Parts: sequence; C-alpha cells; structure tokens
Amino acid sequence: MTPLTTDVAGHPALVVGGDIAAAGQVAALLEAGAVVTVVATHVTASIKDLIDRGLVTWLAREVDVTDIQTAAIVLTGRAPGPTPTHHTTGSVTLVGGGPGDPGLVTVAGRAAIESADVIVTDRLAPLAALRWARPDAEIIDVAKIPGGRSTSQEQINRLLVEHAQAGRQVVRFKGGDNFVFGRGGEELIACHQAGIATTLVPGVSSAIAAPALAGIPVTHRGLVQGFTVISGHLPPEHPDSTIDYSALAQSGTTIIVLMGVRTLGPVCQALIAGGLAPTTAAAVIADGAMPSQHVARGTLATIDAIATAAGIGAPAVTVIGAVADVPGLIG
Repeated sequence: MTPLTTDVAGHPALVVGGDIAAAGQVAALLEAGAVVTVVATHVTASIKDLIDRGLVTWLAREVDVTDIQTAAIVLTGRAPGPTPTHHTTGSVTLVGGGPGDPGLVTVAGRAAIESADVIVTDRLAPLAALRWARPDAEIIDVAKIPGGRSTSQEQINRLLVEHAQAGRQVVRFKGGDNFVFGRGGEELIACHQAGIATTLVPGVSSAIAAPALAGIPVTHRGLVQGFTVISGHLPPEHPDSTIDYSALAQSGTTIIVLMGVRTLGPVCQALIAGGLAPTTAAAVIADGAMPSQHVARGTLATIDAIATAAGIGAPAVTVIGAVADVPGLIG
C-alpha cells in the first residue's frame, strides 16, 4: 500500500479496488480524516460494513478518469514491506488488534503482521494496520457481519491449521483481545490439536478502551472497586444465557456490556428487575477509537431508547454504573 505522506483531512480520497487489501487503505484514510470513495465492481465484507455504517461511499463500477480527476488522493495496492522470509515450519500467531485505532496495536502485534505470510482478519480488526503487511502476504477476510455474511468458526480454524501445515507464518488478526469474547481459545485449541506452534499477542480490550476514550473510567477511587464484563449476544431470557442478572445487579461493580446493541433493552430490564436502580447512569460508546466514535448517555431506564434514537449500531460498548457520570470527567 502507498503510505499516507500528505494531510488528507477533509479531502476527497479514492480507493480503487474492493478487496481486503483495499480495506486497509480505506481504514487508513478514514483515520486521517479523508472523505473516502471506493470504486470497485465488488467489495469485501469489511468494506461493505463501512459502507453500510455510512462511513464510505461506494461506486459499484470500474474506475474512470473523472473519478481520478476529482479525488485529492488515489490509492491502490499495498506499500513495500520487509523482505519475505522463507520458512519450513508453519506457525500461528493470535494477535489482538485493540479497539480500532492502529496506534493501539502492540509493538509485538505489528511485528507479527509485518512478517506474516498469511493474515486472517475480520471487520473489527483495525484494518489500517493491514498496510504493514508484506506485498506478497495473503490477506483473508473472514468478516462476521451482524445479520449478514459470516464465516463459521470451524472454517476459520481450518484456514489457520491448513496454512500453517503448508509451512506458512499465519497471523489471526482481530479486534480487541482474542480471549475476550473473541473465540481465541477455540482457535488455540484447534492449533494445539493439529500440532501447530502457536503464539499469543494480547490486545487492548474494547471493554476498557472504549469507555476510557469517552472519558469514562471503569473503576474510580471511592466510587467503585471493580467491573464486570458480560456478553449481550444472548438476551437474558434465552435458555442458553448463563448470566445471573439478579446477582449482577447487586454486585456493586461497573457493568460493561459487549455485543449488546440488539439486546440492550432486555439487559437493562433484567438489571432493573434484579434491583439495580433505574436512575443508574449509563452510556453507550459506538465505534470506539475510530474517527466516527460517538457516545449516547442516559440512565439504565432510558439508555436503550436514547441509543436507538441516536442511531447507535454495532460495534458498541455499554457502561452501566456511577462511573458513566463522574463530575469533572464527563465533558
């Protein structure tokens, strides 16, 4: 990919092509504040997700000279990287990419991306970090779009194992931390069962980072002494839900809900039924660590309606507790 060497903030930028490598260009331009248009007959799921969220414009056709003349910057391809290293034994490195800003990827995570032969990534990984990949690296998009295209976990496991068995250095790159609702444990087991050497590179979890970037500490001296992170993927009444909402409501901890946009209303109702005051402060942070980050604030009784009215969609993190309204911290 071509490095960004000029200030593109507020300027129209054109990305030619719709594959996962182009997604890295798109994400880097968005991070730099550009107004991005993608010209391609087809786009990968990760770019389609950005389009559906209103962050990118898509012209579903071949590029023409008019497109190029009206754009301040035009990007295609990938930037030169380190000289390829040839291996005889494959491995898998599970890299947590953090909440969305490539600046929050660890040094070890960047090094793994730069040396990878194959990168298996998805929509919540900081796609701009794909610009660090070698020109010859194979990048595979296994994006899991809510209500849309999805690659099964079994397929992902198989990809990791097969590429490693072929002698390749494989990076599984995803958002947040692989072991916080990221199914990293399942991928690690699959690799171990296949005899694949595996390395873990922890990532910054959105459960902590998104609230922090919104000025919300998950703990605060004299106010709360702990926090609990739960998945909102299943509503409280679902037979497979294992969360005791009554105990959670009485825990005295900050409650962090991941993957809970769709189920936020039932989660709040279950907490109120469990004894948590309806007036408890709450906030929802959408697109944490991205230029499009925005926050909705309310109370346990009102936050679902407020978030819905604000058009909040996934990915988003919900914070429930007094820390969501600490005087002097919340702007």
